[in-house]
Amino acid sequence: MADVFTSDKRSEVMRLVRPQKNKSTELAAIKFFKDNNIIGWRRNYKLFGKPDFVFSSIRLAVFIDGCFWHGHNCRNITPQNNKEYWERKILRNKKRDRLVTRTLILKGWTVIRIKECEFKASKKLKRISNNIVRQILNSY
Repeated sequence: MADVFTSDKRSEVMRLVRPQKNKSTELAAIKFFKDNNIIGWRRNYKLFGKPDFVFSSIRLAVFIDGCFWHGHNCRNITPQNNKEYWERKILRNKKRDRLVTRTLILKGWTVIRIKECEFKASKKLKRISNNIVRQILNSY
């Protein structure tokens, strides 16, 4: 089916669409934190890069990155329509991720980035939770 908008109009419409965040993955992270008695996290904390979770007392920022949007190739999903646009978009996201991580580290924060697919890998999540708990304990 052909698009009813011109290319310019479609771009304008898409720019107006605001992301709703990856709520299911973030809700899974909240459940994981609660199930593992990981406390001290906050959401919507005003910090450069807008981390999904912040442990301000230990200066830890946790980002949960959607695999498609952040260029992880776990499912190897590459749209065939408008391929160049999506490649540029994902490349910009990756560059922004590196900038945010570098900036926060330079400001004394520890940054943990969890890929969406890693929620399925319990060993990886256990390592991440152990890292968070270790940092919390070391801060006291």
